[in-house]
Amino acid sequence: MTERATTARRARQRPATAEPKERRARPSRQPGAREALPTRTEPSAAGSGASPARRLTAGEREKTPETEPRRRPRRWSDSVLGRSVIGPEVSRNVDRTMHAALARATHGISPAVPATAYMDWLVHLAVSPGKQARLAEKALRKLARLNLYAAQRAVDPETPPCIEPLSQDRRFSDPAWEQPPFDFLYQSFLLTQQWWANATTGVPGVERKNEDIVSFMTRQILDVFAPSNFPLTNPEILEATRREGGANLFRGWLHFLDDCRRNLMDQGPAGIESYQVGRDVAVTPGKVVHRNRLMELIQYAPATQRVHAEPVLIVPAWIMKYYILDLSPHNSLVRYLVEQGHTVFAVSWKNPTEEAWNLGMEDYRRLGVMEALDAVRAIVPERKVHGVGYCLGGTLIAIAAAAMARDGDDRFRSLTLLAAQTDFTEAGELMLFINEAQVTYLEDMMWSQGYLDTKQMAGAFQILRSNDLVWSRMVHEYLLGKRQPMFDLMAWNADQTRMPYRMHSEYLRKLFLDNDLAEGRYKVDGRAVTVSDIRAPIFAVSTEKDHIAPWRSVYKIHLLADTDEVTFVLTSGGHNAGIVSEPGHRGRAYRMATRYEGETYVDPETWRTETPVYGGSWWPAWQAWLAERSGGQVPPPAVGAPREGYAPLCDAPGAYVLQT
Repeated sequence: MTERATTARRARQRPATAEPKERRARPSRQPGAREALPTRTEPSAAGSGASPARRLTAGEREKTPETEPRRRPRRWSDSVLGRSVIGPEVSRNVDRTMHAALARATHGISPAVPATAYMDWLVHLAVSPGKQARLAEKALRKLARLNLYAAQRAVDPETPPCIEPLSQDRRFSDPAWEQPPFDFLYQSFLLTQQWWANATTGVPGVERKNEDIVSFMTRQILDVFAPSNFPLTNPEILEATRREGGANLFRGWLHFLDDCRRNLMDQGPAGIESYQVGRDVAVTPGKVVHRNRLMELIQYAPATQRVHAEPVLIVPAWIMKYYILDLSPHNSLVRYLVEQGHTVFAVSWKNPTEEAWNLGMEDYRRLGVMEALDAVRAIVPERKVHGVGYCLGGTLIAIAAAAMARDGDDRFRSLTLLAAQTDFTEAGELMLFINEAQVTYLEDMMWSQGYLDTKQMAGAFQILRSNDLVWSRMVHEYLLGKRQPMFDLMAWNADQTRMPYRMHSEYLRKLFLDNDLAEGRYKVDGRAVTVSDIRAPIFAVSTEKDHIAPWRSVYKIHLLADTDEVTFVLTSGGHNAGIVSEPGHRGRAYRMATRYEGETYVDPETWRTETPVYGGSWWPAWQAWLAERSGGQVPPPAVGAPREGYAPLCDAPGAYVLQT
């Protein structure tokens, strides 16, 4: 055997060298952790004066154990197709852009929400033969009722209708609807509406929220086809057209063109020019004594020789302008308090632009409530403050008060929450539009523009009351040709503001979606706060027809607060009109009762039944409540405190309220 053959045979018989443990051991990996690709480096000299590492020869590489991780072999597909150019960030931005474009077309309503709800309803209805049979029976019975009514009506004109509209439905209140064939039309519509209400509820297996969405959306679709919306089926329109020779339709066409022009030019509704801020509304005398990048603080001039010792700080909602509480002189809550001898301060929020996208709830608390409170205490030193919050401002001031109570800050003498929620589990029909899909949809829209636009915000509220805010208005102005007279509250409602991206996202997620404040998870300065820490007495006001903060939701303050007394008021009216309820306002009434420490809880329905009704405005009762919790009468404080850095800057209503 040759020497070369012998060497080759020995090489084949030589056992493989054991691989070092460092190479074989695989690092532990936590679930979900991303493993970085190893990079190969040349061996480095340990000493500071070592020369650069030289390239190893083939023999040296064979004798040296390999301790470096090997580079992952390149896939054949990578060499052909190349690396992916659509990373997670790119794909997410594409999705956001698409969602934002859709949101602008749908006024911020995600199409996935009704689609999912209707699919849930349809699938469960399809496998519920008992429910289907019952609906078929109801359809036949309603048809028989309608035909029986028509037959009896042909014989006896005094035959009562087979179905009556709800008390709040004013579409068919005109006497002309009682004449044939219009009586048959509106009753058939109401019976159809009633049948669909039965069809969209009570289907076994459908989730409660999906059922509510389907019922609500179906009602909105039916309202579009109400006979009151069309000229040929509305006797009021037919009579007006006959009487005026069609002039009403011509005027309505002009109104429509004028509204289109105003909408394109952002001029507001017709007649808003009669209510200018600082001239017709928001005219209570005062000075701006503090300003930052988020708000102005207004101190109102005293109207009496002596005032209550404790000042009042009003924190309005930032979804609209502050002067909802300072409208015309006759219905200004601010003026009323000033005339009753209170020193009043009010926050006026800035209308945010795209640059303010990163302002969050904490910024509104810190720059809004806390800076305003610091200014009030500097101007009126050594006095506690009556805190007042309206709508979102009430929720914010409750958060601030809870954080202050946690930290031992007792500067609030009392808290008044006007139509403000602290528990969002039953936040009314607005909750239909708040779930993960909808919030993500809104976030993508706000991501593209930096804020939630005024028209996008108004669209959601109009859907909640489409009969009153959309269809009835269109019939009145475009088909009957009559302009609705403008008044101060309507002008204020048209003066809308934007919502910063980050703040609105946090507000929807932390409060509406997760209900963190009520469940003890809402954090301020990294620590949780709870309403139960508040020790100041609470005066909570709710309204009977509130569709934004339903009174039963506001009533939950009884379950959260642990203070010595909670006074609860339920007043007539809606979210805005019930609060702007000045003395002398006709048709106003309210219920009021106080729950003291140690008393048992009373559920809202029992409370409503057992609490007596008082006629008139709730303002005097509240003012007396504030006065009882205030010190003696003192001379009015000076306007501002220049030495403390709070010099008067300009006259009320300030500059921020004029921003569009």
